[in-house]
Amino acid sequence: MRLTDHPILRVSRGEPFSFTFDGKVLDAYEGEMISAALFAHGIRIFGRHHRDGAPQGIFCGNGQCAQCMVIADGVPVKACMATISPGMQIEPLDELPVLPQGRLPQGRISHGPTTEAVEVLIIGGGPAGMSAAIELGRRGISVILIDDKDRLGGKLVLQTHRFFGSIEAVHAGRRGIDIATLLSNQVREHASVDVWLQSTALAVFSDQVVGILRNGEIYALVRPQVLLVAAGAREKSLVFRGNTLPGVYGAGAFQTLVNRDLVRAAERLFIVGGGNVGLIAGYHALQAGIEVVGLVEALPECGGYKVHRDKLARFGVPIYTSHTILSANGTEQVESVSITKIDEAFNTVPGTERSFACDTVLIAVGLDPVDEFYRKAREYGMRVFSAGDAEEIAEASAAIFSGKIKGVEIATAVGTDASEIPAEWALTAEVLRSRPGETVAEEIPTEEAGIFPVLHCQQEIPCNPCASVCPHGLIEIDGNDIRSLPWYIADRIGKECIGCERCVIICPGLAITLVDYRQEEDMPVVSIAYELKEGSVAVGDRVTVLNTEGVPLGKVEVTGVRTLPRNDRTVIIKVKVPKAYAKRVAGVCAQKHAAGKPLSKAIERSTDDTIVCRCERVPEEDIRALIREGCRDINEIKTVTRAGMGPCGGKTCAALIERLFHEEGIPAEEITGEVKRPLFIEVPLGAFAGTTRDER
Repeated sequence: MRLTDHPILRVSRGEPFSFTFDGKVLDAYEGEMISAALFAHGIRIFGRHHRDGAPQGIFCGNGQCAQCMVIADGVPVKACMATISPGMQIEPLDELPVLPQGRLPQGRISHGPTTEAVEVLIIGGGPAGMSAAIELGRRGISVILIDDKDRLGGKLVLQTHRFFGSIEAVHAGRRGIDIATLLSNQVREHASVDVWLQSTALAVFSDQVVGILRNGEIYALVRPQVLLVAAGAREKSLVFRGNTLPGVYGAGAFQTLVNRDLVRAAERLFIVGGGNVGLIAGYHALQAGIEVVGLVEALPECGGYKVHRDKLARFGVPIYTSHTILSANGTEQVESVSITKIDEAFNTVPGTERSFACDTVLIAVGLDPVDEFYRKAREYGMRVFSAGDAEEIAEASAAIFSGKIKGVEIATAVGTDASEIPAEWALTAEVLRSRPGETVAEEIPTEEAGIFPVLHCQQEIPCNPCASVCPHGLIEIDGNDIRSLPWYIADRIGKECIGCERCVIICPGLAITLVDYRQEEDMPVVSIAYELKEGSVAVGDRVTVLNTEGVPLGKVEVTGVRTLPRNDRTVIIKVKVPKAYAKRVAGVCAQKHAAGKPLSKAIERSTDDTIVCRCERVPEEDIRALIREGCRDINEIKTVTRAGMGPCGGKTCAALIERLFHEEGIPAEEITGEVKRPLFIEVPLGAFAGTTRDER
């Protein structure tokens, strides 16, 4: 199940070594996480819940829950965050961990953590945190930038697609993985910025210090003059039958397994949610050679960028709007998924149930800001700012610019820079974080001679790479608002397209084709951007071409495949197409129609195992019963059911419980919210005592 090649990512591994899982000898590679090594061998069940024996597997892939807990060399660890080592003996966790018997080893107790003062502490090394650190570093301000991963970049390191936005402001047209490297290098150019990796913020305390766990064992306290929270967002979840089966997890976990760990994390994937997160994850699955069986979206239209939606449709992925998931099906892990149509009131429509064979159900139904530290810092009177998704959920390009602005604002706050932020920055920030605008009917050019691009953009989104790279300025976007649609203006300015293909290559939505009538007017050549596995399309192949909506237009011959280094891993496929539909060609079908074919009969999951609190296995029916009995306090529900008392600290279930109140018709003002746990994640007690792992 390991990836051996990828159209965008470099796949390189050293020599394998052995480890054991549940007594079986398996192979792994240096630097792999335990979860990746297990997935590589098709192992998705990492243990069983102590309460009811339910199978447990990966869920968040980000260290914020404990669904993937295993015993590694006698120590309980989160498989998604722990690196595997030669000879490691791993056992599934089938019950609560117990302390070793007999006399415990005597460690040396230090005097506990020291307190470090700094002008600015930044929580989160993603696009916003890095951009802020760069601005502060340029001004010589002392900064500690912390991130809980082993490298800077946040979710950028998982993004293989090109980014939208402005080339000038946020590196649009580059891939997220490359933007992560660019910003990380810029951060490290500044001596005043101290980067702490594998460091997790635990809590903001009333004496205005922040507790930080470094490398899982060293506890430090930092007292900043200013705190910037750029901790990103966490994924929302859903409740449905079978929602905790191994194989049901979020887009972040999926992208981590595929794009960081280079594991083909599924054979057949079904997506729930048509926002950008779900649409992009589907595209990443196709790049990894995974069949995408289908996607459901509860709204009448997908909420993400239409070009992201169209990419999936053009590659042959069925998209079901006004549909929702009924259940994930299987005994020990996902074997199929059942969906149904819903009406305008979001009620299910009887008789519309369908089931699809799949091994993975990806939940991508929105994000919530990780803003606990910001709210607590404000409560304690600290000077605190937030940036990126921790401030407002938007695209990563918006987070980059948000961090840049906050960096300058903080410089002013510490008295280093009194310059005002340019007025145009505010406009740029507004544009970048704006939601998709109007969708218009596709306009097909009338010309049928020479060579020219066809712009398949139909929705107003912030994006200008095509206009920025055209050497003759033949593509125009409103300079005051890059959300306007691009236009081909050769006739207006009296110049001609030279067929350089730069606009085709750089378009983040793969929404530009080049139509060339110069060799044969009746069978023009169409150039199409393609970012799937090299060799999957070759000269002489017959391929199905589709329009923007994914409707097949015909089977045509591939006459050329260009893989030039300057194209930055984007392949250009050339096909000869009848002129009757040449200008409507927008893509090449990447997977067979049979991949999305439903089962002959819909599957109804008889077991009512809809779980709200995954950590403590609290079913939906128990919480609804308490609400109907008059309970209005989430803390009371926590006391009775243990919902929210598990390792994740209520990060997932609290929002789901609030939703149940809403569904039961309880006004928000009648509900008492959850009291948050003081510590963000679990911490070994020895870390507070000052011992090291070897001494425990």
